[in-house]
Amino acid sequence: MNYLTLQNQCFSGLFEDEAVAQEFGTAATLGRFLAFEIALTRALAGAGVVDQPTAASAVAQMHTFHPDLAAIARAVPFDGLPVPEFARQLKAHIGVKLAHAVHTGATSQDLIDTAMILAIKELNLLLATRLKQVIATLTELSAAQGGNALMARTRMQAALPITVAERLQTWQLPLSSHLERLQQLRPRLEKMQFGGAVGDRALPTGAGETVARQMAQTLGLHHADKAWHSMRDGVADYASWLSLVTGSLGKMGQDICLMAQQGLDEIRLSGAGSSSAMPHKQNPVQAEMLVSFARYNAVQLGGMHQALVHEQERSGAAWTLEWMILPAMVAVTVRALASADNLLKNVEQIGAPSSAP
Repeated sequence: MNYLTLQNQCFSGLFEDEAVAQEFGTAATLGRFLAFEIALTRALAGAGVVDQPTAASAVAQMHTFHPDLAAIARAVPFDGLPVPEFARQLKAHIGVKLAHAVHTGATSQDLIDTAMILAIKELNLLLATRLKQVIATLTELSAAQGGNALMARTRMQAALPITVAERLQTWQLPLSSHLERLQQLRPRLEKMQFGGAVGDRALPTGAGETVARQMAQTLGLHHADKAWHSMRDGVADYASWLSLVTGSLGKMGQDICLMAQQGLDEIRLSGAGSSSAMPHKQNPVQAEMLVSFARYNAVQLGGMHQALVHEQERSGAAWTLEWMILPAMVAVTVRALASADNLLKNVEQIGAPSSAP
């Protein structure tokens, strides 16, 4: 999935998720830039870098700021990112006398990384909810049809009989593990980014650490002991987690595709897709999409691991790569979980009813 695909209504129904689009959208991103700047000004006052009356006046003015999106769009190809023009506009809006209370001690990467993490924090709640829903649906399906008979297959060949519950468990247990992994990962991932030009949090009074802690508290993020400008293992680890989730769902989708083959007929689905050339076909579209989602994220994971190589204190090239890849991986994972749940709820029959009394 890329954003050209998302904007094409011929395909967007397969990939798009409104919640992800909103969290990574223009309005949310610029809103988080402004929230960062307001939190920074307040923290600067709390640390004694800026006096309280000046900070209060600056914050009041910032609350009335509406960025010129067209000007930001024109500047991005030259600056390489939206923050320089955003900061120029914000300082012009509050005026010369208050400008020193805005963006002091910060750099563009602080705003962009923090905005990204705030979006991910919100979407992690959605991901956890959808994971729990898929797990619950699998539990319900197992309770209803887990006793049915199924032929186990090893290396694509019929092996020995098993119950449906056995196969469903191989779909469910990894998802439960992924849910636990997410809870363990979130404190390492959802961290405030504040480091300044070279990541050393240098401020005139040496108050950088105090400012970073106060901003983290204000924005509801964890404090990072050091700015992670060039230490990207947290976001790479998160990308790995996203690929694990879609990989497990892809395994389930692949199994369902094989079970739905004519001649095997080990599963019966409602709402299957139609064919333009062969009206007799009932294509397992949602199961196929789970396989595609898994393969997509697996390919993108290599790009996120390439983005671990941030040269010296800050990188432009590796950092930009994350913007291109990570939101799409999140979107695919959110969509895959929704598709998986819908697919499982469309299972009318799986396996053969047991003949035992």
